[in-house]
Amino acid sequence: MGKVQITKLLQDHASGNRDALDKLMPLVYKQMQELARYRLYHEKKDHTLSTTALVHEAYLKLVDFDRIEWQNRNHFFAIASQVMRNILVDHAVKQSAQKRGGDWQKVTLGEKDAAQEVQLHDILSIHQALERLEKLDERQVRVVECRFFGGLTIEETSEALNISTPTVSRDWKMARAWLNRELSA
Repeated sequence: MGKVQITKLLQDHASGNRDALDKLMPLVYKQMQELARYRLYHEKKDHTLSTTALVHEAYLKLVDFDRIEWQNRNHFFAIASQVMRNILVDHAVKQSAQKRGGDWQKVTLGEKDAAQEVQLHDILSIHQALERLEKLDERQVRVVECRFFGGLTIEETSEALNISTPTVSRDWKMARAWLNRELSA
C-alpha cells in the first residue's frame, strides 16, 4: 500500500474527484479493519458491533467529509480513529440505556512495556474522561485518539498531527497518567 498513492487519492477526493473513492477503499480497507479490530479488542466480549460494521460505518462517515484537506495517509487514519471513537461512543450510549452498571473490564492505555491498566466501566467512561481532558489540553486528546483508538505509532501520530515525536511521547505519557488517575477515581 503506497503512502503516496493514498495521499494522492485523498487529495483528489477533496478536490471533488468522486472516482478517487473507488480506488481508495481497497488501499485503506485492510488497515481500517486492523484499527477496528484493535479498538473492538478492548470492548466487552458481547459487543454487538462487528469489525466489518465499524469499518463500513467509519468509512462512510470519512468519505462524507468534503471539507477536509487531507494531508496524507496518517492524517486519514488519525481522523478515522476519531470517527471510530465517536461511533463506539454512540453505540455505547444506546447500549447503556439498558445496561447501566455492566461488567468491569481491563483496558490497557498504550504500549505493553509502559502501559498502565485501568478499570473501565465501559467506553463511556473513557469518552467522558477525554471530554474533561479536552478542556485542559486538546492536543493530548488527539494524541490519545491516534494512539489508543487508532493504534498509530508515535511516529505516525507525529506525522498525522504535524507535531514532533518528542511532543507526542510527552503528551502520550501525560495523557495516560491523567486518564489513569481519572478512571481509577
